[in-house]
Amino acid sequence: MLYALLLVLHVLAAAAWVGGMACMHFAVRPAAVSALQPPQRVPFMMVVLSRFFTGVAASIGVLLVSGVSMIAYRGGFAAVHWSIHAMLAMGLLMIAVFGHVRFATYPRAQRAATAADWKAAAMQLDSIRRLVAFNLVLGTLTFAIALAGRTL
Repeated sequence: MLYALLLVLHVLAAAAWVGGMACMHFAVRPAAVSALQPPQRVPFMMVVLSRFFTGVAASIGVLLVSGVSMIAYRGGFAAVHWSIHAMLAMGLLMIAVFGHVRFATYPRAQRAATAADWKAAAMQLDSIRRLVAFNLVLGTLTFAIALAGRTL
């Protein structure tokens, strides 16, 4: 029963993170670009990203705790399938990318927005967009490995 609960929490946290990135990348950002001018768009995106990052941080916490707990439940790293190792490696890379976005790129965008330097803020937001796209690809591949890895 505990393993099933951990698995449900793990999948929900992964879905929230990857689905959130897809929503941000394919819906929120394009809508903001088409509907808002930089003086409105940049502050809007700063608020949206702040809220999104809070959710991602919570998802990461759940993913790490549930993932490591499930590995321990199965007997440790030596006992799990290669697909678990691959998912963990990709997850850690995704966390590193998120950390760079959250603690380096986003603060630069915030400083530029505070200074009303819309061009500099837009450059940082574009960097965030590219890094989110990269993480979205990694997250999608991780889901593919989770679903099909045992069959390979």
